[in-house]
Amino acid sequence: MNIPLLTELKHEAATTRKILALVPADQIAYKPHEKSMLLHSLAVHVAELPTWVGVTLTQDELDFAKPYPPTPKFSTTEALLSRFDKNILDATKVLEQVKDETFLQNWTMRHGEKIFFTMPKGAVLRNMVFNHSVHHRAQLGVYLRLLNIPLPKSYGPTADDSNM
Repeated sequence: MNIPLLTELKHEAATTRKILALVPADQIAYKPHEKSMLLHSLAVHVAELPTWVGVTLTQDELDFAKPYPPTPKFSTTEALLSRFDKNILDATKVLEQVKDETFLQNWTMRHGEKIFFTMPKGAVLRNMVFNHSVHHRAQLGVYLRLLNIPLPKSYGPTADDSNM
């Protein structure tokens, strides 16, 4: 068990959950720019990123050329939150059970023969799972801001926080 990573996962999950709880189910087709993802796609991606904890720590690679589970759909914010909560619970269980030496083993992201990168699993977990999640959570915050939805604090108050 890696207590710092487990603590970070739980801390960031609480902030992410606050943002996901604001995703309006009646706006899932919204996208702020033609090159942007749909709100639905971005919200689901954020809710699904915790599954990468298990993918990273229990497998040695992710090959996008192989079949991948379909992206779930949601029609209510409650369903999105339920999926996220399940994914965080599963990720927590993996982190609680993993042995320290696992973090030093290499993990590869590829598409068939094309290798995007190979790094130790601990680095993948921090960079491609945790940081990636925070990045997309921030993107989701921009979408919500553009929809005039007040944002909760994450690392400090927001412009919407009445306690500023």
